[in-house]
Amino acid sequence: MFVRNCWYVIAWDHEIPSTQENGQIFTRTVLGEPIVVYRAGNELVALADRCCHRGAPLSKGRFEGNNLRCGYHGLLFNPDGQCIEVPGMSAAPAKACVKRYPVVAKNKWIFVWMGEPEKADRAMLPDNYSCDSPDWHYKPGYLHYQTNYLLICDNLLDFSHLSYVHEKTLGGSHAIAQSRAAVSDILTHGQRGLRVQRSVAEVPPPPSYQRIHTFSGLIERWWDYDFLLPGTLLMKSGGKPSKSNSVDSGEVELHSCQTLTPETEHSTHYFFQQGHRTGQGDAELAGSMYQMLIRAFEEDKDMIGAQSACLASAPDFTMLPLHLDGALTRYRRLVDAEITSESAAPAASQSSATTAATKRGPVVA
Repeated sequence: MFVRNCWYVIAWDHEIPSTQENGQIFTRTVLGEPIVVYRAGNELVALADRCCHRGAPLSKGRFEGNNLRCGYHGLLFNPDGQCIEVPGMSAAPAKACVKRYPVVAKNKWIFVWMGEPEKADRAMLPDNYSCDSPDWHYKPGYLHYQTNYLLICDNLLDFSHLSYVHEKTLGGSHAIAQSRAAVSDILTHGQRGLRVQRSVAEVPPPPSYQRIHTFSGLIERWWDYDFLLPGTLLMKSGGKPSKSNSVDSGEVELHSCQTLTPETEHSTHYFFQQGHRTGQGDAELAGSMYQMLIRAFEEDKDMIGAQSACLASAPDFTMLPLHLDGALTRYRRLVDAEITSESAAPAASQSSATTAATKRGPVVA
């Protein structure tokens, strides 16, 4: 079960070909539904990657202008998802269509709306501003997990693991695990989620910081982030000389945008970037920071994958709640509440969503 009335990132902007000339058809599965995304002029189009005739993937077909022809029996679909030609027929049946999803682009992320199209609300898009700002420099990243997305959400909602999983990369101090995070609700302006704030003083700088700014003494570190439905982290973090450090000056300032999109119940797309201020090494530093981030996120992936396998081998196992689970427990309750609310929607509303899905959704921002 997933929250459906929300925006999920399906791709980085650069992953969608700018034209149909090369014939490449982009497809990716979200919430178990394979989706084709392409550009029809200045507009983004997202269609179900499944022909209504025999269920063949449209991504095995070809573009004809802004239309998409199925590679199995030749049905031709326009950007609205309506079939406009069936070989051997004078006119296509009216019910010959494929689902069209609302789709928008914002700050280099491509979002699809997986719920009722009439409820698609741009106010619910996250503010991933550093993904498309001249003030920030980064290298975009993507990882694929063979685990349920909620286990990855748990990991992002409890940074005490930095002390141990990332001891030699992003962590650098056991003091992180000793600190307590302040957690508050975000339920305004279409955003639903949590704000998590944590800081530690008098700690050594982690290896990742030394690539941006050299500290010779102890520093103060902070992490201030919003974690929004369906699974997006927007974080300001950094470090500066601690009160006992009279030798160093300057600071590290970072902005990170990370988002989780369930592929299936047991697999997840992970889009991420960590931006540093423009003018600090830029492309060379962005590449170096990216490699450090990949190393750290592979540490996460290895641990969470092992956790997932361990849990699968013991279906009756019950996790022991601890104080450091506060944020992730509250977030899971929020997810459960949203799923329950959507499940309680009138059946008529659910069926109308299927019908309306073939109508034109929002165009590119």
